[in-house]
Amino acid sequence: MTERKGPVLIKIDSPDPVMPHEAPSPPDAPFAQGGPAMQRMARLGARRPNRLARIFWAAAGALIALVLSLAAWDFVTALLSARPTLGWIAAGLVALVLITLIGLGLRELAAFARLGRLDDLRRATEGALASGELAAARAVVDRLDAVYRGRAELALARAELAGRRHEVFEAQALLALAEARLLAPLDGAARAEIEAAVRQVATVTALVPIALADVVVALSANIRMIRRIAEIYGGRSGALGAWRLLRAVLTHLVATGALAIGDDLIGSVAGGSVLSKISRRFGEGVVNAALTARVGVAAMEVCRPMPFGPGQKPGVTALLRRALTGLFGQATG
Repeated sequence: MTERKGPVLIKIDSPDPVMPHEAPSPPDAPFAQGGPAMQRMARLGARRPNRLARIFWAAAGALIALVLSLAAWDFVTALLSARPTLGWIAAGLVALVLITLIGLGLRELAAFARLGRLDDLRRATEGALASGELAAARAVVDRLDAVYRGRAELALARAELAGRRHEVFEAQALLALAEARLLAPLDGAARAEIEAAVRQVATVTALVPIALADVVVALSANIRMIRRIAEIYGGRSGALGAWRLLRAVLTHLVATGALAIGDDLIGSVAGGSVLSKISRRFGEGVVNAALTARVGVAAMEVCRPMPFGPGQKPGVTALLRRALTGLFGQATG
């Protein structure tokens, strides 16, 4: 009996085989557990601690301050008794630390006051638009001019506004003129800050595979972006003021559902759905960039001393197109 050489076919009862091009796509898992970094960061930033947690941290902070104060007092008094010269040096250093802390506290209070002034001016603008009174609009323009009186880059714009404001006799037209002359250059600077933050978040998310690194970068980039936007509009927020602005912006976005990104936005801007099938990290980078742009636009609305006029609010799609052009190659075309 001769042995057969060659392939052996074994027939089994099964449905027709599926060709490779007909195989279903693997289940989409473009994002890490918990969603994109920006969504996780937003949920963390917008979450309000409960009352017991606030009481606990307030009591713990007061206790730590008391312990440190008593320890410093005992240290300085003991050193004065043993070595007077070193004791006076230590007392001077403690006094310097206290003065610095007081200065930081006063700066934070001044930052909150500046942000409150912008909020009041925005509410006054809304009231003038609602009432249509020319006197109220002129009062708003006077306050707006006072806010930017020390800005050298707006000196020409302020001069143009002063020369034309008396030719306008309608409240809405006068406020539109003030917005075009004073706020349009600031809007351009704010958009540049948003685009820079968008590029940073997208790049780090796509290229850095370290767990939670994208969340840390997204949080720091958004805090820095919001702080710069506040400074552009005259807020100059401090550390606590920037954190307060971030929480206010994220709380608003979470409440309105604006942090939900759909394929229509990402697909029309940067082919995010295609990128997510090629590389999960690239898909996350595009989505995080879109969410960062939305946070930036919301920050402009919060920090701006006037509400956006018709057609003046920047679009997230346009910001993403400018920021991500070339970043992911042909996908941003």
